[in-house]
Amino acid sequence: MRKALLTSGALLVLSGCIFGQENITFEVASVKPSPPPQPGGPVFLGPARGGPGTSDPGQITWQNAALLILVSAAYDKQLFQVTAPDWMAMERFDFIVRVPAGATKEQVNVMWQNLLKDRFGMVVHHESKEFQVDELSIAKGGPKVKDTALPANAEPFSPAAGPPKFDKDGFPEMNGSGAITFISINNGSPLARTVAKGFSMGEFAARLGQMLRHPVIDKTGLTGRYDFNLEFTMDPASLPPPPPLPGGGAPPPPPPPAAAEAVAPGSTIESAVEKQLGLKLTKSKAPLDVIVVDHAERTPTAN
Repeated sequence: MRKALLTSGALLVLSGCIFGQENITFEVASVKPSPPPQPGGPVFLGPARGGPGTSDPGQITWQNAALLILVSAAYDKQLFQVTAPDWMAMERFDFIVRVPAGATKEQVNVMWQNLLKDRFGMVVHHESKEFQVDELSIAKGGPKVKDTALPANAEPFSPAAGPPKFDKDGFPEMNGSGAITFISINNGSPLARTVAKGFSMGEFAARLGQMLRHPVIDKTGLTGRYDFNLEFTMDPASLPPPPPLPGGGAPPPPPPPAAAEAVAPGSTIESAVEKQLGLKLTKSKAPLDVIVVDHAERTPTAN
């Protein structure tokens, strides 16, 4: 039996230049290579914490951040929309930045773009590329997701010490916003259970895209943040590879018995999204903006 735990947070920063402020920067920025993990210990590839809209708007801390993820966040693109050298998905860095008072999320996005240019010498350009996509929309009968009970400034969840915990139905427990997907592979049948808290539809579309291995475009028109659970079987061929963990890591323990039971035959992710969440996926084609990284230094300039 093989198991993987995929995690995601809820950082969303929008692209674009804000009223001509193309050169705005963080007040202070510390960039360091992430230290190697303890031998055999887990590595949490978590989201950025702090910044506008959180309880700590003046500082953002981002640990174990791959530059590929940072580029996709800074330019508000799904990973499919970023073309970059392979090493940018492997090598990880710790960022601590001070945000000017009153800065918006949009301005923070510009600051991240400028930090990438200044500290990594990053040069990018935009291209338009047609993709096979799924459009996420509302199914007949309406959505079945619940408005989140978390406050608007809820922090992303933090991994608890020790093995992950599960509720009585076998879903991972969370202590903040974000999403966790637990994939259990038994006899070649990958069974997935996802729990999301304070998740936007844009973030959910990005998560679906990771699972389906192609872009998913949010067409729901839903603008809130939501809590929901989702369980489905996966085609083994579509199972995404686990993220690279420097030094490896101990796999999580199996979920409680409820989560080990196979879901109904034929519960693909597409059918599960419609039956359980009241949303649907429709195949289409769409031209999308792609960020191409032309150059980036593997070693950032000194702090």
